[in-house]
Amino acid sequence: MLPLSQARATTILPVKDLARARAFYETRLGFSHGAAKPDGAWVYDTEKYSIALLPKEGGTKAEHTALSFEVSDIVDGIRTLEKAGVVFEDYDFPGLKTVEHVCDMAGEKCAWFRDTEGNFLCLHESR
Repeated sequence: MLPLSQARATTILPVKDLARARAFYETRLGFSHGAAKPDGAWVYDTEKYSIALLPKEGGTKAEHTALSFEVSDIVDGIRTLEKAGVVFEDYDFPGLKTVEHVCDMAGEKCAWFRDTEGNFLCLHESR
């Protein structure tokens, strides 16, 4: 058996409105070449992973990051996505504060945004 640490992974994100979610992932985040699956999911395959948008009547109830993208320059990533219409979250909680959308978490910088379905997504830059 192939060790799971070497297997491709698919993140499955619940979506209320598949057409709306697809428009966001394709026009705002730049995903393309998706395909429909028999269970109704729409799957985007990349070289390293897959993202499946799975229609679910209630959508998501998660209050945590569902998917995080590692980038080499978080400021550039934020600017690029903002130009595409992505809106980033800002937080000011004990232990979690963003400055210009970025939280410095002792060795890692993070910036969060939501997709049209309420899923929390993140850009992160490791040092």
